[in-house]
Amino acid sequence: MPILCNYYLTYRCNAECGFCDIWQKPSPFVKLDDVERNLHDLKRLGVKFIDFTGGEPLLHRDLPEILTIAKRMGFVTSITTNTLLYPKYAKALAGKIDLLHFSLDSAYKDKHDQSRGVRCFDKILESIDVAKSLGEYPDIIFTVQASNYEELPVVYETLSRPNNLMLILNPIFQYGTFFTAEQTEAMYEYVLNFSKKKLVYMNAAFIALRRDGGNRKSKPVCKAVSEVVVISPSNEMILPCYHAGYKKQPIENNLYDLRKSPFLKEEIKMEGRHDFCEGCTVNCYFEPSFATHFSKYFWIALPSKTRYIYHKLFPQRLLWRYIKGRLHYAFHPSSPKRNLHSASAPI
Repeated sequence: MPILCNYYLTYRCNAECGFCDIWQKPSPFVKLDDVERNLHDLKRLGVKFIDFTGGEPLLHRDLPEILTIAKRMGFVTSITTNTLLYPKYAKALAGKIDLLHFSLDSAYKDKHDQSRGVRCFDKILESIDVAKSLGEYPDIIFTVQASNYEELPVVYETLSRPNNLMLILNPIFQYGTFFTAEQTEAMYEYVLNFSKKKLVYMNAAFIALRRDGGNRKSKPVCKAVSEVVVISPSNEMILPCYHAGYKKQPIENNLYDLRKSPFLKEEIKMEGRHDFCEGCTVNCYFEPSFATHFSKYFWIALPSKTRYIYHKLFPQRLLWRYIKGRLHYAFHPSSPKRNLHSASAPI
Protein backbone atom coordinates (compact mmCIF):
# COMPACT_ATOMS: atom_id res chain seq x y z
CA MET A 1 0.00 0.00 0.00
CA PRO A 2 1.64 3.29 -1.04
CA ILE A 3 2.09 5.98 1.60
CA LEU A 4 3.26 8.92 -0.54
CA CYS A 5 2.37 10.56 -3.84
CA ASN A 6 4.86 12.80 -5.62
CA TYR A 7 2.44 14.84 -7.72
CA TYR A 8 4.22 16.94 -10.35
CA LEU A 9 1.96 19.93 -11.05
CA THR A 10 4.33 21.11 -13.78
CA TYR A 11 7.96 20.73 -14.77
CA ARG A 12 8.17 24.46 -15.48
CA CYS A 13 10.23 26.57 -13.12
CA ASN A 14 11.05 30.25 -12.70
CA ALA A 15 14.59 29.42 -11.52
CA GLU A 16 17.48 27.72 -13.30
CA CYS A 17 19.31 25.76 -10.61
CA GLY A 18 22.68 24.39 -11.65
CA PHE A 19 22.13 21.06 -9.88
CA CYS A 20 18.70 20.44 -11.44
CA ASP A 21 17.59 20.06 -15.06
CA ILE A 22 13.81 19.90 -14.62
CA TRP A 23 13.42 23.55 -15.60
CA GLN A 24 14.75 22.67 -19.07
CA LYS A 25 11.83 20.35 -19.81
CA PRO A 26 8.76 21.54 -21.73
CA SER A 27 5.68 20.89 -19.66
CA PRO A 28 1.92 21.35 -19.39
CA PHE A 29 0.13 22.10 -16.13
CA VAL A 30 -2.02 19.45 -14.47
CA LYS A 31 -5.75 19.77 -15.00
CA LEU A 32 -7.88 20.36 -11.95
CA ASP A 33 -10.44 17.67 -12.75
CA ASP A 34 -7.66 15.09 -13.21
CA VAL A 35 -6.20 16.05 -9.84
CA GLU A 36 -9.50 15.62 -8.03
CA ARG A 37 -10.18 12.21 -9.56
CA ASN A 38 -6.64 11.06 -8.81
CA LEU A 39 -6.85 12.27 -5.21
CA HIS A 40 -9.97 10.19 -4.68
CA ASP A 41 -8.14 7.13 -6.04
CA LEU A 42 -5.08 7.89 -3.93
CA LYS A 43 -7.34 8.01 -0.90
CA ARG A 44 -8.72 4.57 -1.75
CA LEU A 45 -5.17 3.28 -2.18
CA GLY A 46 -4.22 4.37 1.33
CA VAL A 47 -1.88 7.24 0.48
CA LYS A 48 -1.38 9.60 3.44
CA PHE A 49 1.06 12.24 2.14
CA ILE A 50 0.86 14.30 -1.05
CA ASP A 51 3.92 16.24 -2.14
CA PHE A 52 2.74 18.74 -4.74
CA THR A 53 5.97 19.38 -6.57
CA GLY A 54 7.55 20.59 -9.79
CA GLY A 55 9.22 22.55 -11.26
CA GLU A 56 7.92 25.40 -9.17
CA PRO A 57 4.47 24.39 -7.86
CA LEU A 58 3.41 27.99 -7.15
CA LEU A 59 3.34 28.59 -10.91
CA HIS A 60 0.06 26.64 -11.05
CA ARG A 61 -2.81 29.08 -10.79
CA ASP A 62 -5.16 26.47 -9.27
CA LEU A 63 -2.78 25.49 -6.47
CA PRO A 64 -4.92 26.93 -3.63
CA GLU A 65 -7.96 24.96 -4.83
CA ILE A 66 -5.89 21.80 -5.34
CA LEU A 67 -4.61 22.08 -1.78
CA THR A 68 -8.11 22.75 -0.45
CA ILE A 69 -9.39 19.55 -2.03
CA ALA A 70 -6.43 17.57 -0.68
CA LYS A 71 -6.85 18.95 2.83
CA ARG A 72 -10.59 18.26 2.87
CA MET A 73 -9.80 14.67 1.98
CA GLY A 74 -7.47 14.39 4.96
CA PHE A 75 -4.09 14.25 3.21
CA VAL A 76 -0.94 15.68 4.74
CA THR A 77 0.25 18.17 2.13
CA SER A 78 3.74 19.42 1.33
CA ILE A 79 5.19 22.04 -0.99
CA THR A 80 8.79 23.05 -1.70
CA THR A 81 9.20 26.49 -3.26
CA ASN A 82 12.02 28.82 -4.25
CA THR A 83 9.77 31.57 -2.71
CA LEU A 84 9.79 33.88 -5.75
CA LEU A 85 5.97 33.80 -5.80
CA TYR A 86 5.26 33.00 -2.16
CA PRO A 87 4.76 36.55 -0.78
CA LYS A 88 2.21 37.26 -3.52
CA TYR A 89 0.12 34.13 -2.90
CA ALA A 90 0.83 33.40 0.76
CA LYS A 91 -2.63 34.40 2.00
CA ALA A 92 -4.35 32.14 -0.51
CA LEU A 93 -2.15 29.22 0.57
CA ALA A 94 -2.29 29.81 4.33
CA GLY A 95 -3.52 26.83 6.33
CA LYS A 96 -3.46 24.50 3.31
CA ILE A 97 0.17 23.31 3.45
CA ASP A 98 1.25 21.12 6.35
CA LEU A 99 4.91 20.87 5.33
CA LEU A 100 5.97 24.12 3.71
CA HIS A 101 9.60 24.14 2.59
CA PHE A 102 11.66 27.14 1.48
CA SER A 103 14.70 26.09 -0.59
CA LEU A 104 18.11 27.52 0.25
CA ASP A 105 21.53 26.72 -1.23
CA SER A 106 23.80 29.16 0.59
CA ALA A 107 23.95 31.40 3.62
CA TYR A 108 25.17 34.17 1.33
CA LYS A 109 23.02 36.13 -1.10
CA ASP A 110 25.32 36.21 -4.13
CA LYS A 111 26.20 32.53 -3.86
CA HIS A 112 22.59 31.40 -3.44
CA ASP A 113 21.37 33.55 -6.34
CA GLN A 114 24.15 32.23 -8.57
CA SER A 115 23.19 28.65 -7.72
CA ARG A 116 19.54 29.34 -8.51
CA GLY A 117 20.18 31.30 -11.69
CA VAL A 118 17.84 34.06 -10.47
CA ARG A 119 17.81 36.61 -7.67
CA CYS A 120 15.73 34.97 -4.98
CA PHE A 121 17.68 35.15 -1.69
CA ASP A 122 15.85 38.29 -0.61
CA LYS A 123 12.54 36.59 -1.41
CA ILE A 124 13.37 33.86 1.11
CA LEU A 125 13.89 36.47 3.83
CA GLU A 126 10.67 38.23 2.86
CA SER A 127 8.78 34.94 2.67
CA ILE A 128 9.83 33.94 6.18
CA ASP A 129 8.40 37.19 7.54
CA VAL A 130 5.20 36.83 5.52
CA ALA A 131 4.72 33.19 6.57
CA LYS A 132 5.24 34.00 10.26
CA SER A 133 2.73 36.85 10.05
CA LEU A 134 0.15 34.31 8.81
CA GLY A 135 0.92 31.78 11.54
CA GLU A 136 2.77 29.47 9.15
CA TYR A 137 5.85 27.44 10.07
CA PRO A 138 7.99 26.91 6.95
CA ASP A 139 11.01 24.64 7.06
CA ILE A 140 14.25 25.86 5.52
CA ILE A 141 15.46 23.05 3.30
CA PHE A 142 19.17 23.33 2.63
CA THR A 143 20.71 21.46 -0.31
CA VAL A 144 23.94 20.18 1.24
CA GLN A 145 26.95 20.07 -1.08
CA ALA A 146 30.71 20.02 -0.63
CA SER A 147 30.74 23.69 -1.59
CA ASN A 148 28.34 24.85 1.12
CA TYR A 149 28.12 22.47 4.09
CA GLU A 150 30.42 24.62 6.23
CA GLU A 151 27.90 27.47 5.90
CA LEU A 152 25.35 25.59 8.02
CA PRO A 153 26.18 27.44 11.26
CA VAL A 154 25.45 30.76 9.56
CA VAL A 155 22.10 29.53 8.23
CA TYR A 156 21.24 28.13 11.64
CA GLU A 157 22.17 31.23 13.61
CA THR A 158 20.72 33.83 11.23
CA LEU A 159 17.59 32.16 9.82
CA SER A 160 16.57 28.94 11.53
CA ARG A 161 17.03 29.49 15.26
CA PRO A 162 16.00 33.20 15.45
CA ASN A 163 12.77 32.39 13.62
CA ASN A 164 12.17 29.07 15.43
CA LEU A 165 12.08 27.23 12.09
CA MET A 166 13.26 23.72 11.30
CA LEU A 167 16.40 23.49 9.18
CA ILE A 168 16.25 20.40 6.95
CA LEU A 169 19.54 19.13 5.57
CA ASN A 170 18.99 17.59 2.14
CA PRO A 171 22.19 15.93 0.84
CA ILE A 172 22.58 16.37 -2.90
CA PHE A 173 22.16 13.12 -4.80
CA GLN A 174 25.23 13.04 -7.05
CA TYR A 175 28.01 12.83 -4.48
CA GLY A 176 30.18 10.45 -6.47
CA THR A 177 29.96 12.65 -9.56
CA PHE A 178 31.15 15.91 -8.04
CA PHE A 179 33.27 15.20 -4.96
CA THR A 180 36.39 13.30 -3.93
CA ALA A 181 36.05 10.57 -1.32
CA GLU A 182 37.87 12.74 1.23
CA GLN A 183 35.54 15.67 0.70
CA THR A 184 32.50 13.43 0.91
CA GLU A 185 33.51 11.73 4.15
CA ALA A 186 34.36 15.06 5.77
CA MET A 187 30.95 16.35 4.74
CA TYR A 188 29.22 13.21 6.07
CA GLU A 189 30.76 13.64 9.50
CA TYR A 190 30.08 17.34 9.60
CA VAL A 191 26.39 17.17 8.69
CA LEU A 192 25.76 14.16 10.96
CA ASN A 193 27.11 16.08 13.92
CA PHE A 194 25.33 19.27 12.93
CA SER A 195 21.99 17.47 12.55
CA LYS A 196 21.96 16.77 16.30
CA LYS A 197 21.22 20.42 17.03
CA LYS A 198 17.77 21.54 18.10
CA LEU A 199 15.54 22.49 15.14
CA VAL A 200 17.83 20.67 12.68
CA TYR A 201 16.71 17.56 10.81
CA MET A 202 18.51 15.17 8.53
CA ASN A 203 17.64 11.52 8.00
CA ALA A 204 20.83 9.85 9.20
CA ALA A 205 20.00 6.81 7.08
CA PHE A 206 20.76 8.90 3.97
CA ILE A 207 24.41 9.03 5.02
CA ALA A 208 24.46 5.35 5.98
CA LEU A 209 23.14 4.44 2.53
CA ARG A 210 25.81 6.54 0.82
CA ARG A 211 28.54 4.98 2.92
CA ASP A 212 27.24 1.57 1.83
CA GLY A 213 27.50 2.58 -1.83
CA GLY A 214 23.81 3.32 -2.36
CA ASN A 215 21.10 0.89 -3.36
CA ARG A 216 22.31 -2.56 -4.44
CA LYS A 217 20.21 -4.28 -7.06
CA SER A 218 21.27 -7.67 -5.66
CA LYS A 219 19.70 -6.72 -2.30
CA PRO A 220 17.60 -3.60 -2.90
CA VAL A 221 16.29 -1.33 -0.18
CA CYS A 222 14.40 0.92 -2.60
CA LYS A 223 10.58 0.81 -2.42
CA ALA A 224 9.95 3.53 -5.00
CA VAL A 225 7.09 1.65 -6.66
CA SER A 226 5.32 -0.01 -3.75
CA GLU A 227 5.44 3.01 -1.41
CA VAL A 228 5.31 5.96 -3.81
CA VAL A 229 2.90 6.97 -6.58
CA VAL A 230 4.48 9.37 -9.09
CA ILE A 231 2.15 11.40 -11.32
CA SER A 232 3.36 13.61 -14.17
CA PRO A 233 1.89 16.93 -15.38
CA SER A 234 0.54 14.99 -18.39
CA ASN A 235 -1.54 12.76 -16.08
CA GLU A 236 0.73 9.75 -16.38
CA MET A 237 1.90 7.34 -13.72
CA ILE A 238 5.70 7.29 -13.95
CA LEU A 239 7.56 4.07 -13.16
CA PRO A 240 9.65 3.16 -11.29
CA CYS A 241 10.36 6.75 -10.21
CA TYR A 242 10.68 10.24 -11.67
CA HIS A 243 14.46 10.07 -11.97
CA ALA A 244 14.52 6.80 -13.93
CA GLY A 245 11.07 7.18 -15.46
CA TYR A 246 11.53 4.53 -18.13
CA LYS A 247 7.79 3.80 -18.26
CA LYS A 248 4.96 6.35 -18.45
CA GLN A 249 1.48 4.89 -18.12
CA PRO A 250 -1.47 7.18 -19.05
CA ILE A 251 -3.90 7.29 -16.15
CA GLU A 252 -7.10 8.12 -18.08
CA ASN A 253 -9.31 8.35 -14.96
CA ASN A 254 -8.15 4.92 -13.85
CA LEU A 255 -5.39 5.36 -11.27
CA TYR A 256 -6.85 2.94 -8.72
CA ASP A 257 -7.16 0.08 -11.19
CA LEU A 258 -3.68 0.75 -12.59
CA ARG A 259 -2.19 0.44 -9.12
CA LYS A 260 -4.01 -2.87 -8.63
CA SER A 261 -3.14 -4.29 -12.06
CA PRO A 262 -0.81 -7.27 -12.74
CA PHE A 263 1.74 -5.10 -14.55
CA LEU A 264 2.16 -2.98 -11.41
CA LYS A 265 2.85 -6.09 -9.39
CA GLU A 266 5.63 -6.94 -11.83
CA GLU A 267 7.06 -3.46 -11.43
CA ILE A 268 7.08 -3.91 -7.67
CA LYS A 269 9.05 -7.12 -8.07
CA MET A 270 11.68 -5.17 -10.01
CA GLU A 271 11.90 -2.09 -7.76
CA GLY A 272 15.51 -1.39 -6.92
CA ARG A 273 16.68 -4.24 -9.19
CA HIS A 274 17.12 -2.46 -12.52
CA ASP A 275 20.63 -1.72 -13.75
CA PHE A 276 19.99 2.00 -13.27
CA CYS A 277 19.05 1.34 -9.62
CA GLU A 278 22.60 0.34 -8.72
CA GLY A 279 24.12 2.93 -6.38
CA CYS A 280 21.01 5.14 -6.30
CA THR A 281 20.62 7.48 -3.32
CA VAL A 282 17.68 9.70 -4.33
CA ASN A 283 16.36 11.06 -1.03
CA CYS A 284 12.67 11.45 -1.87
CA TYR A 285 12.30 7.71 -2.55
CA PHE A 286 14.47 6.36 0.23
CA GLU A 287 12.72 8.44 2.89
CA PRO A 288 9.49 6.41 2.55
CA SER A 289 11.46 3.22 1.85
CA PHE A 290 13.27 3.49 5.19
CA ALA A 291 10.12 4.50 7.07
CA THR A 292 7.91 1.60 6.02
CA HIS A 293 10.22 -1.43 5.92
CA PHE A 294 12.25 -2.88 8.76
CA SER A 295 15.93 -2.85 7.91
CA LYS A 296 19.06 -1.39 9.46
CA TYR A 297 18.15 1.87 7.75
CA PHE A 298 14.79 1.96 9.52
CA TRP A 299 16.53 1.90 12.89
CA ILE A 300 19.14 4.45 11.82
CA ALA A 301 16.42 6.79 10.57
CA LEU A 302 14.15 6.39 13.60
CA PRO A 303 15.93 8.76 16.06
CA SER A 304 16.13 11.61 13.54
CA LYS A 305 12.49 11.13 12.50
CA THR A 306 11.45 11.12 16.15
CA ARG A 307 13.32 14.38 16.75
CA TYR A 308 11.63 15.98 13.76
CA ILE A 309 8.20 14.94 15.04
CA TYR A 310 9.02 16.33 18.48
CA HIS A 311 10.26 19.68 17.19
CA LYS A 312 7.84 20.10 14.28
CA LEU A 313 4.51 18.40 14.90
CA PHE A 314 3.86 19.39 18.48
CA PRO A 315 5.24 22.94 18.89
CA GLN A 316 4.07 23.94 15.42
CA ARG A 317 0.60 22.37 15.67
CA LEU A 318 0.99 20.17 12.60
CA LEU A 319 -0.50 17.18 14.43
CA TRP A 320 -3.62 19.16 15.29
CA ARG A 321 -3.95 20.37 11.70
CA TYR A 322 -3.80 16.77 10.46
CA ILE A 323 -6.40 15.60 13.00
CA LYS A 324 -8.72 18.44 12.02
CA GLY A 325 -8.33 17.52 8.36
CA ARG A 326 -9.20 13.89 9.04
CA LEU A 327 -12.25 14.87 11.11
CA HIS A 328 -13.43 17.32 8.46
CA TYR A 329 -13.26 14.67 5.74
CA ALA A 330 -15.08 12.16 7.93
CA PHE A 331 -18.05 14.50 8.28
CA HIS A 332 -17.76 16.34 4.93
CA PRO A 333 -16.49 13.76 2.41
CA SER A 334 -17.60 15.61 -0.71
CA SER A 335 -15.20 18.00 -2.40
CA PRO A 336 -16.37 21.58 -3.00
CA LYS A 337 -18.45 22.17 -6.10
CA ARG A 338 -16.54 23.76 -8.93
CA ASN A 339 -16.19 23.95 -12.68
CA LEU A 340 -14.51 20.71 -13.74
CA HIS A 341 -13.53 22.23 -17.07
CA SER A 342 -11.36 25.05 -15.73
CA ALA A 343 -8.03 25.16 -17.57
CA SER A 344 -4.65 25.04 -15.90
CA ALA A 345 -2.10 27.64 -16.89
CA PRO A 346 0.66 29.74 -15.40
CA ILE A 347 -0.30 32.33 -12.85
